Amino acid sequence: MYGAAMMADFRAKASPPAGLRPYLPADAALLAEIFRASITELAAEDYSEAQQEAWVASADDEAAFAARLAAELTLVATIDGAPVGFAALGGGKEIDMLYIHPAVAGRGVGAMLCDAIEKLAAARGATKISADASDTALAFFQHRGFMAQRRNTVPKNGEWLSTTTVEKPLVATGSKQ
Repeated sequence: MYGAAMMADFRAKASPPAGLRPYLPADAALLAEIFRASITELAAEDYSEAQQEAWVASADDEAAFAARLAAELTLVATIDGAPVGFAALGGGKEIDMLYIHPAVAGRGVGAMLCDAIEKLAAARGATKISADASDTALAFFQHRGFMAQRRNTVPKNGEWLSTTTVEKPLVATGSKQ
C-alpha cells in the first residue's frame, strides 16, 4: 500500500519525472489499489457511492484482475520507480483500462500512458483507437481528439454505470504527419 509520506512526496513535486514499463505479474495488487483509489477519489462527482462500490468490486478477485492485465498489452507508469498508473490495450485497438492514482492526476501521467498506447496500436496496424470512457474521463479523451460515438449503460455488480464510447483516428507508424 502507498504510505502517506510517499503520496505527500508525489504531491510535493511540481513535475516529477515519470517512466513507463511493461506490466509484471507482481504489479497486480498495487495496480488493483490504484484502480480502486482512482474510482473512489476521482469519480465521486460523476457516480454514486453504490456505483463506485460496484465498479471497484471488479478488482476484488485479484487473480482475475491480474489475468485481465496479463491478457492485454498493459503499461505501467512509474515515478521514482513506484507505479502510479496503468493502461491496457485490448484487441490491439481499444484502451480497455486507463487508471491513474489520484495523487498524480493532472500531471501528465494519463496523457503519457495514452500516447504510448496510441503509438502501440498504430504500430500494430490499427487505423483508429477506441475507449469506453467513464463520465469522469470523457473530457480527458475529448481533449486528446477522441470523438464521442455513443452513450452506453453498463451493468457492474448489480449497478448501472454510464459510459461513452469514444474513437480517434491514428496515424500509421512511419508515415508523415
